[in-house]
Amino acid sequence: MYLDQISFNNFRCLVDGKLKFDRYFNLIYGKNGQGKTSLIEAVHFLATGKSFRTKKVKEIRKYNLNRLIVFGKYRHKDLSENIIAIDVNEDKKDFYIDREKNKYINYVGLLNIISFIPEDIELIIGNPGIRRNFFNYEISQAKKEYLQSIVNFEKILKVRNKLIKEKKTGEEIYKIYNEKFIEEGLNIVLNRREFIKKLSILLNLNYRKLFDENSELKLKYDCFLGDVEKKTREELKEKFEILCRRKSEREKFLGYSLLGPQKDDFVFELNGKNAKAYSSQGEKKSIIFSLKISEIDILIKEKKEYPIFIMDDIASYFDEVRKKSILSYFVNKKIQCFITSTEDLGIEGKKFIVEKGKIINE
Repeated sequence: MYLDQISFNNFRCLVDGKLKFDRYFNLIYGKNGQGKTSLIEAVHFLATGKSFRTKKVKEIRKYNLNRLIVFGKYRHKDLSENIIAIDVNEDKKDFYIDREKNKYINYVGLLNIISFIPEDIELIIGNPGIRRNFFNYEISQAKKEYLQSIVNFEKILKVRNKLIKEKKTGEEIYKIYNEKFIEEGLNIVLNRREFIKKLSILLNLNYRKLFDENSELKLKYDCFLGDVEKKTREELKEKFEILCRRKSEREKFLGYSLLGPQKDDFVFELNGKNAKAYSSQGEKKSIIFSLKISEIDILIKEKKEYPIFIMDDIASYFDEVRKKSILSYFVNKKIQCFITSTEDLGIEGKKFIVEKGKIINE
């Protein structure tokens, strides 16, 4: 799978236009502050409906304009073509698949994308919510039904919290929603467990191959139910029900849910130590890059499609030796890449120079 072309109107500082991309390597380069990151942000937004720089839609529209449109064509390995587009008016997003308006849940995962950006360091040093949001999206790209479970669970959690706050936990309606809360929560836990188990194995292999063959890197699933690795669904359900009963009085006092997968976390361990506290900045960057490579491997295995990869400012991340190793990896893997840089990286493909928001195909 690869992105063949993109069109954008009113996207940040970029001059409106249409670009056709190389099947494999696309370098976006120029001086800082010219719009390089905005271009790969547009690619990311087209694929995901989200920016990797902000949660506020108004910040990605040109100043004083209410509407922005991003349109693209992507091709599969058999060269069949699909068209996707996002139309943003004020804060409302409309998603289109082959010119038909669609729900976001149908849009996610059509054009799979993996990004590597400076802000990704927050996946190690940031709060658990950052990691949950990240893994929720990555699992959703691979498994559409997981996204549906997340959507369902958030609705159920909202109602459950309302009933707790209103002191209605003794009513039949609460019992119904509590059962749904447990069932959908277990769906999320089991999907997370399966995904993290696969990802952790690949993560360690890729870290050793790319950065340090003598190290051991693990990704652990810190579930609110405790150790879930070898438990059956029925065993986990029983434990979930017990916890619900134990926490019920405290929940009534506080007025909200105290347990559930919305409390989960994910922990990176390098050589037996928590990377957040003990790893150097260089090691943290290498862990994140290995994570992204491992996501690519999982998507290829699960969906039999190659995702596209975007990387912002490669020179700020790695020294010359590691940079060459990383670029060589992508050349050999034959994955479509979008990489920004302040200089020409000397790799065959399409090169785009960005100057004051204007994109020139070299």
